[in-house]
Amino acid sequence: MIKYQETIKILNKVFLKLPDEKIATTDSLNRVCSKNILSPTKNPLSNNTAFDGFAVLARETKGLSRKKIKKFKILKSIRAGDNPKIKNYQKNSSVEIMTGAIVPKPFDSIIPVEKVKYFPSKKKPTHIIIDHEIKKFSFIRFAGEDFNLKDIVIKKGELILPKHIMALTTLGIKNLYVKKKPKIIFFGTGNEIVNFKKKSIYNWEVRNSNNHYFMSFGKSLHYQIIDGGVIKDNQQRKLKEKIKKSLKSDIDIFVTSGAISAGKFDFIPELIKKLDFKTYFKGVSIKPGRPIMMSKFKRKEKLFFGLPGNPISCAAGFRFFIYPLLRNSLGMSKEEKFKAKLINKYSKRKDFTHFARCLLNVNSKGLVELRVLQEQQSHRIKSFAKANCWGIFPSGKDQFKSGDIIEWVPLIPSS
Repeated sequence: MIKYQETIKILNKVFLKLPDEKIATTDSLNRVCSKNILSPTKNPLSNNTAFDGFAVLARETKGLSRKKIKKFKILKSIRAGDNPKIKNYQKNSSVEIMTGAIVPKPFDSIIPVEKVKYFPSKKKPTHIIIDHEIKKFSFIRFAGEDFNLKDIVIKKGELILPKHIMALTTLGIKNLYVKKKPKIIFFGTGNEIVNFKKKSIYNWEVRNSNNHYFMSFGKSLHYQIIDGGVIKDNQQRKLKEKIKKSLKSDIDIFVTSGAISAGKFDFIPELIKKLDFKTYFKGVSIKPGRPIMMSKFKRKEKLFFGLPGNPISCAAGFRFFIYPLLRNSLGMSKEEKFKAKLINKYSKRKDFTHFARCLLNVNSKGLVELRVLQEQQSHRIKSFAKANCWGIFPSGKDQFKSGDIIEWVPLIPSS
């Protein structure tokens, strides 16, 4: 059995070499960018106005005051999307202009409509009256001030979100390169596991939740998840044949739950060995999920994870082992861990790392507080349903008191 910190080092070295693929920008949501995307153009393309108002040439307002006013002839109105070209420019003239419209040459400044004085009347103006100096470039949005040519739009390893789609489509980027979606197949194991839809079950049976949790977790992160079903204890050959067949497919990771410990019917470790996988670790000093196992197929880029059968142990195995490996394989940065103040006591084995189901709250003073929930046993699901994060209690310490600063991560990653 090895320490959790050692497994993280292994996960950083043993990862999937996922290929790149070119896809349409409109299909790229929640995919991981595999190359830096540079802006092919400026945004805005030209100087435009930040307000409805009137465009003027600032130097023509020099020296103006309430005692020295000047009338500026209104040449035309320009809306966003209009051709801004002015054919009949005259000295001391202006154009009415709407927000977002291109500022025509030679104008360089905007007077907001709220500050405009009209002549002879507001209803039928021919001129505007200016009685003060206008600062050059007032209320102007400059060409390229948002994105300039070759600015980075999305970095390699970033998850593409709706905000990125806005930027990509604004800049006219039609296609981009992303990492292939990891493809994972999940098998539950155990004679006791039955369909969750059964209205009544024997007291020695357990409704299947691991397959459904794993599928929903994967879908929330937009991986490709295949439900391999449930393998009974006497169906070892069936599982072996399914894995052998899948080794010839494009599946990247094989995952099982149950039959991983050291009992009479825990057949997974021996089966994986026979299938020519190299085991990197089996058994980690963590709670929940201690019997977890990770192996790599010797002849191809394929990985195997054996997770414990208890639901919370299975969930912890995915969250703290498979998910970090997937981030690494996709070229993403390491997941950020947050910190909060513990508000109740917690004790554990000194040499173990604990992943505790916790409730995160912001108190009336705006401070983030972490409370460890009761019922932390790996078979108890109620506390998991109540929790909104995992508290991480590292090895090397057995007693944690109220006021200690504890690392935490969301129950389900947002990316």
